[in-house]
Amino acid sequence: MNSVVKILPRTFYNRPTLTVARELIGARLVRILDGVKLVGLIAETEGYISGKDLACHAKAGITPRTQVMFGEPGHAYVYFTYGNHWMLNVVTEREGFPAAVLIRAIQPIEGVDAMLERRNGRDTFGPGKLCQAMGITKSENGVDLTATTGGLWIEAGVKVPNSRVTKGPRVGLNNTPEPWLSKPWRFLVKGWNIPKEEIASRRSQSH
Repeated sequence: MNSVVKILPRTFYNRPTLTVARELIGARLVRILDGVKLVGLIAETEGYISGKDLACHAKAGITPRTQVMFGEPGHAYVYFTYGNHWMLNVVTEREGFPAAVLIRAIQPIEGVDAMLERRNGRDTFGPGKLCQAMGITKSENGVDLTATTGGLWIEAGVKVPNSRVTKGPRVGLNNTPEPWLSKPWRFLVKGWNIPKEEIASRRSQSH
């Protein structure tokens, strides 16, 4: 039953943000919460790139909130928004260059029941929703996603062909001006459908 776990290395994140955002589609987001292993396949991402990107928090420079973005790639950048949602981002590119990928949606495949319970039976297709399902909060800000020590990491998952992935403008940018408002920096699986037998297998392993 023990398969070789392939945690995505720091070199994976130390690349152009949009490359990372696309290749995170289908990767396994793993969380250990109260001794339970929760896993979801990443189904939607968005790239945020540098202080020039007026939709990116880095436009404010280095602040207590944004300093993680300026640090080593492969760390979690978790922030609070809209007064009640935590959002999980992955820091990308070289140290000192602020960029990150927002994880917007997951398809649960392990610990499904536990995630459904935390969501009161609702879905995990939304950045605040997946953080609620996985219990990701400020405590995970700065966690090294290339190691298991922080209880949150990302593993290699399934390959999703380009024909299944759509690109488009990022969501919820409100008053962000052009051209940043319409940049096609969002990646989303079209018609996502995990084989039922795979979900059943993962659920049985998680009990």
